[in-house]
Amino acid sequence: MRPLQTLRQKPWLTQASEQLNLIPEVDSVAAARIALRFILAVVGVLFFLFVITYLARSQYPDFQSLAGAPWQPFTDTSRLWLNTSFLILASAAMQAGIWSAQQERQNRTIGFVSAAVFFTVLFLFAQLQLWQQLSQLGFYISTNPANSYFYLLTAVHGLHLVGGLIVLGYLASKTWAVDSVTAIAKPLQLCATYWHFLLGVWMVLFALLASSPQTINALAAMCGF
Repeated sequence: MRPLQTLRQKPWLTQASEQLNLIPEVDSVAAARIALRFILAVVGVLFFLFVITYLARSQYPDFQSLAGAPWQPFTDTSRLWLNTSFLILASAAMQAGIWSAQQERQNRTIGFVSAAVFFTVLFLFAQLQLWQQLSQLGFYISTNPANSYFYLLTAVHGLHLVGGLIVLGYLASKTWAVDSVTAIAKPLQLCATYWHFLLGVWMVLFALLASSPQTINALAAMCGF
């Protein structure tokens, strides 16, 4: 009987199960961090290409910047600074939410995350109002290439914020369900990194769109245009 038992054995199945047990479990937070870095790299390259094409297009005679002259809308940057302040407050609220989560303060975490959502939505509405204001002043999307770039850049930036809000909304819902908010501190850190990154992107776009023609020409010359 022993020879028959030996023939019936399937050692390869045992070895395969042992090898599967040796495979380490995947850290979901670490995987999400790698995915976030990839997303940030793609988004960074996308906006970098937008900036390069903006500088190249600025050297054509039909390009008129939105700042520099008294009648240009972004010569006075107060409205842009107001919008920027909303995004800064959203980014700061995200960071404060992380500290509260690490200290096991659930109510404060929920409050700060909700504040981040509120200020981000406020920033998006302020951008839409700025669109309407420019249209009322006659700065339509097809009037001037600089106008087209403004609407394009702010729209793409806003869409990235909307995508972040979807993820942040899901994370905010989890803060109400979990007993310990420390568990969401790391995912919240990933969201905060995304917000800080988009804030940095917006500051670059702000500086570019509010630059005078002389500054734009100098930047274009540095890039070889």
